[in-house]
Amino acid sequence: MGVLSWLVEEGVADGVELGGLPVALALRYSDDEPGSPWTWVLYLDARASEEQRAALEGIFTGDLGGDAERHFPWSWKSNELVAIRPVEITVDHTRRRQRLRIKDHISVRIRDRYDGDEAVTCVIPGHHRPGEELITDELVVDDEKLSFEYRGVCGYASTFDYAG
Repeated sequence: MGVLSWLVEEGVADGVELGGLPVALALRYSDDEPGSPWTWVLYLDARASEEQRAALEGIFTGDLGGDAERHFPWSWKSNELVAIRPVEITVDHTRRRQRLRIKDHISVRIRDRYDGDEAVTCVIPGHHRPGEELITDELVVDDEKLSFEYRGVCGYASTFDYAG
């Protein structure tokens, strides 16, 4: 169970400018279940235009093809997409103090850098790139079939490239 988030620094899909837009996913999956199916919610910034949200939905569901199969296990494994929500998303990527807030659904606060020796990146897209392993102050998700809360768990921050 967890949350993934992205802030598109620059990019265009089907002629639609996507730079500056945040995207997030709340998810649950288990490698102990046959096929490790994913249950997930896709959050798209409410300030984005309909065209921007459609492009981001196509990218993050894998419907637009491109690198999705390499990066997004939820696009090729058995999955249940619970909802696609246009919501207010606030992202702060201040180093070691990251914050993500998705109005009425998610709150993630990073406390500091993780100082253990173990790698925590797992299936996180971008884990093959240099990044920073972090520890959360809080990770709270409250959305339909996905509801959980953790404190002091590990996270990962990195840059990410997608091409389609």
